[in-house]
Order: sequence, then C-alpha cells, then structure tokens
Amino acid sequence: MGIVGGRFGATFQFHEHPNCTVEAVSDLRPERRAALQKVYQCAKAYDSLEELLRDPRIEAVFLATPVPDHVRHVVQSLKAGKHVLCAVPAAASLEECRVLIDAVKASGLTYMMAETSHWQQPTISAREFHRAGKFGTIYCTESMYHHAGLESLWFEGGKPTWRHGLPPMHYPTHCTAHLISITGERLTEVTCTGWGDEDPQLKGNVYRNPFWNETAHFRTNRGHPMQVQVWWRGAHRGGERARFYGDKMSFFFPDPNGVGAVIVRAGKQTEKDSGGFERQLPGFENYAVPEWWKTDRLPAPLRHNSGHEGSHTFITHEFIDAIVQGRRPAVDVYEAVAYTAPGLVAHQSALKDGERLKVPGFDA
Repeated sequence: MGIVGGRFGATFQFHEHPNCTVEAVSDLRPERRAALQKVYQCAKAYDSLEELLRDPRIEAVFLATPVPDHVRHVVQSLKAGKHVLCAVPAAASLEECRVLIDAVKASGLTYMMAETSHWQQPTISAREFHRAGKFGTIYCTESMYHHAGLESLWFEGGKPTWRHGLPPMHYPTHCTAHLISITGERLTEVTCTGWGDEDPQLKGNVYRNPFWNETAHFRTNRGHPMQVQVWWRGAHRGGERARFYGDKMSFFFPDPNGVGAVIVRAGKQTEKDSGGFERQLPGFENYAVPEWWKTDRLPAPLRHNSGHEGSHTFITHEFIDAIVQGRRPAVDVYEAVAYTAPGLVAHQSALKDGERLKVPGFDA
C-alpha cells in the first residue's frame, strides 16, 4: 500500500491490517511526509505521487489529496496498475464522473471511495434495521452535514487553497450516503436553495460560489423525498447525522445538542393534542448505538475506535478485503458517483434560484 496525502491520509489503519503492508508514503510537504512515516512506521517516502506510482512493490494507493485533483490522480494511479482508495467526493463535475467510471471500467482494478458516513456506527445500525424490515418503508430521510469554521482552511500563507469558496453541495457525500447506502435508492431530481451574505471572504473564489450554506430537496427513483443540508456557517452544533422516517419505525441519530439516538415506533395508542383533538401517540425509546467496531465485522487488530464515528477502521478493512477477495467494495465507483453527482446538480439548482433539475444516472 502507498499512502498519498499527509493530513487526512494519516488517520487510517493500513499498517494494522493483517493483509496489508504500508510500503511507502508521499506528500509534497516534507513535514507531512515525515508525519506519515511516523504513523505508518514506514521507512520509504517519495516527494510526489508520480514517484510513488513508479514503485513496483506498491499494489494499491490511498489518495487523500485535494478535491480538484481526485479524478486526475485516480486515473494516473489506475494507469500505473494500482488499485485505488480515494477521499471524497468522487469528482468535481458531472463530466469528471463519467471520466472516472470509464477509467475504472477500463482498468479492471478496484476503486473505492472513502466515505465515512457509510460506516458511521449509527449508519450501520440503520442498515441493519432496514435489512430486517423494521422501518417498513422509509418514506422520508433528512441528513445534515454542518461544519462551521472551514474558512480557517481557505488560505495558507496569504494564498487561497482549493477549499476557498467550495460550494457546499460539491461536498454532499457525508449526507447522500446516509440514504443511498441503506436502501440503494438513487437521487433523481433536486431543487436547492443557497444562502450567502456577501461576506468579503466569499469573493473571488474560483468556483464563483456565493453561498455559505445550501439546502437541497431531492426526489428518489422510488418517489421518496430526501432533504440534505450542507452548511459552512451559522449557529449550529456541527456534525453529520440523519433521520429516517418509516411507516413502522423511525430512527434519529444522536443529536449534538445532547439528545442520544432515538427510535420511534408506530402504535395504536393515542393522545389529545393541545387543541383537544385525538392523534396517534407513537412509542418513543432511547437507543444505545452498538460499538460495531468491537465486533467480528473487523479483523482483531482493527477492533478499536477510529475517526469519523468509528468509520476509518471499516474503510481500511473494506478496501483491503475487497482486493484480497476479488470482490466489489461497498462504495465502488457507481456508488461513489451516486453519492457525488446529486450535489453537483443541486448547486446548479441553487445558482438558478431553486430550479428543479434532473440528476443524471451513471449506473452500469
């Protein structure tokens, strides 16, 4: 394995996996290369991705590189004969989505996107509920990615980074994964509203993005609604969380305001509302989210907590195991694009004052 990118790339567990050896690391910055070497206990470091890809001992790479470089770096790596795990999102445009799919198909190699929300501990619980039929039909989903303060990463040394002004909906996968990874639905239509305040920090970004926050209302291929909030500013507590509403059962992730995970079950009991009218009173119960990382879903050395709500060890194992077993990973190229493309279209909707737009399908 080769690890490329010394910030996010330093937070995984490839050196702990029984079927993986970290052969080399790379980052353009010497201090980050050194940090990667320390984390992965690796003696070999390269100054660039291009140099690392020439190493014949490396069979797979993890690309934790800037978003605008993802597709270019994935294509380079596939052409060099390497399996690829790449940070989110999959692509920066719809055109890049197609380029990515074509490159993966042509290569015959394994591609996976490192989407953390797919493997959050509450997401795993929701997937188990769905498989057991406990929701009945999930008729509506809400997902929120709130991350105020990212502007602290917008400039380095007085120069803008790739993050400066990044449209919120160009980074949708922490939300879209919540529904798609559970039911397999595809998001097919969207209307989106953006909010900006003419702050000077937003001016002059290469994306020409005027919005701090974007809120999208999607329709799925099964006719269900999904609301997605990606917000970079405001009085909110942050985090990635979801709410699933079913006709038999609903499930709410833990809330950053201190409320734990909750299950609501449909029932026959009733109550009187404040106007004196009778209404149903669903059952309400607290839910202790299992620490799925403690189970045999992971090899023994990886059974410990990790980044993004326990997801990093799962991502590590899923990628390595998919290669070893010769199977498609859970977040393969089609899944990755299904998480990514809806946000790209949602941002165009926001720029067009909420016009309802179709989301193209990319599945094989």
